[in-house]
Amino acid sequence: MSSSAAATGQFPVRVFGGPTALFEYGGLRFLTDPTFDAPGDYQVPGGPLLTKTAPSSGSPADLGRIDVVLLSHDEHADNLDNSGRTLLADVPLTLTTPGGGQRLGDNAKGLADWESIELDRPGGGTITVTGVPAIHGPGAREDVEPIAGQVVGFVLTGEGLPTVYVSGDNASLDLVKEIAERFAPVDTALLFAGAPRFSVVFDGRCVVLDSAQTAEAAQILGARRIVPVHYDSWGHFTEGREDLQAAFGSAGLADRVDWGQRG
Repeated sequence: MSSSAAATGQFPVRVFGGPTALFEYGGLRFLTDPTFDAPGDYQVPGGPLLTKTAPSSGSPADLGRIDVVLLSHDEHADNLDNSGRTLLADVPLTLTTPGGGQRLGDNAKGLADWESIELDRPGGGTITVTGVPAIHGPGAREDVEPIAGQVVGFVLTGEGLPTVYVSGDNASLDLVKEIAERFAPVDTALLFAGAPRFSVVFDGRCVVLDSAQTAEAAQILGARRIVPVHYDSWGHFTEGREDLQAAFGSAGLADRVDWGQRG
């Protein structure tokens, strides 16, 4: 970490490919959407076939202690796979969608839009995690959710701590504007990108932000640091790191991007 990063309260983010990232915040260790299964084909029940094209850059055994999993949704294998489900059993708390909170058992809690939970910090004080809205596809929530399911994002805040936004599989810039109205400027934004598309779903339109939209989301949030995730390791991601670099460059944000520490 550079001295300038340390001065602005930034913290290292470890990325594993796909949507999976690990960071320590306020003394607690958070993991996003755990996916550690091997490359191969994974069927979404009632949905399209997903193909993982590259292995994760680490394994659950490499993680160390995990205090909280921030799970955008539990129904798709590119956000929660078999190894991820096994991992959840050993994590004290998983925060996810209201539906996921019911499906995943006693250690899981669903957060509705704008609902918050306070977590005790090891050295005293609390971290507030707020569930924020997300839509996993183009159009209105009532049209998208019957097809793609519920998704949730998260904002982390605490006294003396930077504000962190974890977008989850969100495709709506209108929702990003609502989140910005409440929380901007954001210190670190973990933005799920990759322009994933399926020819058989939503007429091939993106079900998560494309690269240009990811850069626009960062601008809307006033993000001081951008950590892109969810843009590699799966066949349905149609835009990768080079596309994101170009979009951030065009938006004048290249100096704010942090690609994270691998594995």
